[in-house]
Amino acid sequence: MTSDNTLDDDDTFKILIATDIHLGYLEKDAIRGGDSYTTFDEILKCAKTNQVDLILLGGDLFHENKPTRRCLHTCITMLRKYCMGDSPIHFNILSDQTVNFNTTQFPWVNYQDENLNISIPVFSIHGNHDDPTGAEGLCALDLLSASGLVNHFGHSQSVEKIEISPILLQKGSSKLALYGLGSIPDERLYRMFVNNHVTMLRPKEDQDEWFNLFAIHQNRSKHGPTNYIPEQFLDEFLDLVVWGHEHECLIAPSRNEQQLFYVTQPGSSVATSLSPGEATKKHIGLLRVKGRKMNLQKIPLKTVRQFFIQDVVLSDYQDAFTVDTPNVIKKVENLCHAKVIELLEQAERERLGCPLTPEKPLIRLRVDYTGGFETFNTSRFSQKYVDRVANPKDLIHFLRCREKKEQIKDELNVDYSRVLKTTAVEGLRVEDLVKQYFEATEQKVQLSLLTEHGMGKAIQEFVDKDEKDAIEELITYQLEKTQRHLQGRSVITEQEIDAEIKLIRESKKNTTEEENEIKEAINRAKAHRLERGETALDVDMSDPPSDVDSEQDTAPARGRGRGRGARGRGRGRGAKASEPKSSARGASKKSPMTSQSRSIMQAFQAPSQRPSRSSAAIAYAADDLTIDDSDEDVPVMKARPSSKTTSSSSLRQSQSQTSKGVSFDDSDDEDDPFKGRAQRARR
Repeated sequence: MTSDNTLDDDDTFKILIATDIHLGYLEKDAIRGGDSYTTFDEILKCAKTNQVDLILLGGDLFHENKPTRRCLHTCITMLRKYCMGDSPIHFNILSDQTVNFNTTQFPWVNYQDENLNISIPVFSIHGNHDDPTGAEGLCALDLLSASGLVNHFGHSQSVEKIEISPILLQKGSSKLALYGLGSIPDERLYRMFVNNHVTMLRPKEDQDEWFNLFAIHQNRSKHGPTNYIPEQFLDEFLDLVVWGHEHECLIAPSRNEQQLFYVTQPGSSVATSLSPGEATKKHIGLLRVKGRKMNLQKIPLKTVRQFFIQDVVLSDYQDAFTVDTPNVIKKVENLCHAKVIELLEQAERERLGCPLTPEKPLIRLRVDYTGGFETFNTSRFSQKYVDRVANPKDLIHFLRCREKKEQIKDELNVDYSRVLKTTAVEGLRVEDLVKQYFEATEQKVQLSLLTEHGMGKAIQEFVDKDEKDAIEELITYQLEKTQRHLQGRSVITEQEIDAEIKLIRESKKNTTEEENEIKEAINRAKAHRLERGETALDVDMSDPPSDVDSEQDTAPARGRGRGRGARGRGRGRGAKASEPKSSARGASKKSPMTSQSRSIMQAFQAPSQRPSRSSAAIAYAADDLTIDDSDEDVPVMKARPSSKTTSSSSLRQSQSQTSKGVSFDDSDDEDDPFKGRAQRARR
C-alpha cells in the first residue's frame, strides 16, 4: 500500500502508531547513547512526511521515571520541530475534554489552545518506566502536557475502580473512539478485571458507527498466574488494540478469535535488552481508518542499530571436540570467534544501501556449556571486537540448561504423589501445584468441564482438611449443573454439546460464580461427612473470601509448617490435618479421625453406593452426557443489534451483547487500502 494522497480523503484518519521509545536509554554510553534520540527523530519525521492526523504513543516514551535534562531538552526540541506548524487539523473532538484530560490545569487538546500552533497532535499514555509517582501523581508526560506538546490521557487516579472514557474524534463521516489505559501493576489490574472493577464507557447512541481503538501498556505474555492481562479481559466491542510494553515487534494485526478484535504490538524502537524478542526487525505503523474499516501499513525503522543473537550448544559439536579433548577450552573459544565473525559479515551485508543504520551492530552469543565444559575468559575474548561491535562487554553469555522435567504421557497412570509432592524450600500450595501440572501436561489430559482453580481447591480441601468427598462432590455438582444447563438449551449433537461445555467453562473462570460453585461442593462434602458421624478437622470455613484472586486466597502455604496457624483472615486454617487443634479463637478440641484416609486417585473413582444426601439431588444416567477432552477451538457466537441513527455523544457502560460488525483489511493491496474483507459472521 502506498502513501499517495490520492488514497487519503477527507473521511480517512491517518494515525502513526509507536510504543516503547525509551528516550534516554544508555545515554551515557559512548556508542549507544544517542540511539533512542536518533530513532525518535526518524519516527517524528515519518509522521510529518506522511502528513498524519495524529501520533499515538503506547507508553514508555522515557526510559527513566525522572529523565535527565539532556533527555527532556532533546525530546522537547524534536516535538517542537516536527509537531508545531501551520498545517490545519482536519478532525474534531466531540467528547468532554475535562474528563479525557483530567490531570492538567489545561483540560483541552493542545491544538485547540489559542496560544499554541500545533500541526500534528501527539496522544500518549504512560508506561511503567515513566509512570506517575509522588503525592501529586505526576510523571514526565505531565511536563510535556503542561507545555502543550503532548496530550497525556489514560491516567486513572483510582486504585479501586477504573472508568475508561474515550476521546471521541470525528473526521468527515468517520468516527473514532480512542481509549487509553496507562500502566498499572499487572497483579492489581488483573484483580480489578476479575472483580469487574474496570468499565469502558461507550457513546450512548450510534454505537455501530464508531471505530473503537484501545491503547494499553501491560504484560501480554504470561509471566505468572496474575502477572499479565489476558486479551479475553478486554471488552469485545473493541476493534483494534495497540499493545505496549512488549518489546518484540509483532505489528501485523492478529485476530482474537474469542473476542473478535485485532491486536497490534508495535514493539520497542530501541533494544533495551539482549534477548531474542529484541532481535526482530523494528517497525512503526501507519493506521488508516475510514468508517468501520482499517488498514495498517508497516514502516521499517532505518536508524535502529542491528542486533543479532545466536545460541551455541557445545554438546552439538561432538565431531569437533568433547569434554575430554586436549585444549578443549581453546577449541571452544575458536568456535565462538568463528560465530562472531559470521554474524559481523551478515550485519555488513544487510547494512549495504542503508546509510542511516549505525555502523557497529549488537551481537550476543549464548553459549550452552552443559555437559561438563568449562568457560573461558570473556573479557579477553571481547577485546578483539571493541572497534567492531557496540556491546563488547556483553558479547558472550554462558548458560546451562536445566534438567528437563519428566513428561507425563500416560494420563491413566499418573503418580499424583509426585505431582503434589512439595518441600519446605518451594513454599507452594496444593492449588498452585495443580495449576502447574495442568499447564505442563499434554492437551489430551486437560480438564474439559472443571476449571484448574476449582480442582485445585477441591484437592486442597482433600489434602489439608481430609475432606474425602471434596473432589467427588465437585465433579458431581458440576456434572449435574452442566446437564441441567444443556437440557435447558436443547443441544442435541455431540459438536453442540462440546461447544456449549467449553463456553460454560470459559465464562465462569475467575468469577464469583466459580467461587460459589466450589464453596457449594465443599459444603456438600462437609454435610456428607457429618451424616457419617465423623468429626471435622477444622473450624467452619463458610466465611466467604474477600477476593477471588488466587494470590489472595487465605489457604496456608504448603511446606512452611502446617501447624503454624492461619495465613491472612481465617480462623485456624493452617491447622495440621492429622493433629487436634489447640486454642484457635474459640475452636474446640477435636477428636481423632475414626476412618482411614483415602488416596487422591480413590477420590476420583466413581461414587460408592450410599444413602441420598439431598432430596433435591437428581440422578442421571452415565450415557446422558459425553465430555470431550479435546482442545478444539469453539467460535463465540454473537447477536447483531439494530443500528441507531441518532448522533448524541453521551456515554454509557458497555454491554457485552453489542456486536462490532467491522470490516478490516490487513492485506498488502497496493491499490485500495479500504478493500475490506467480508463482515464478521454473527449468529
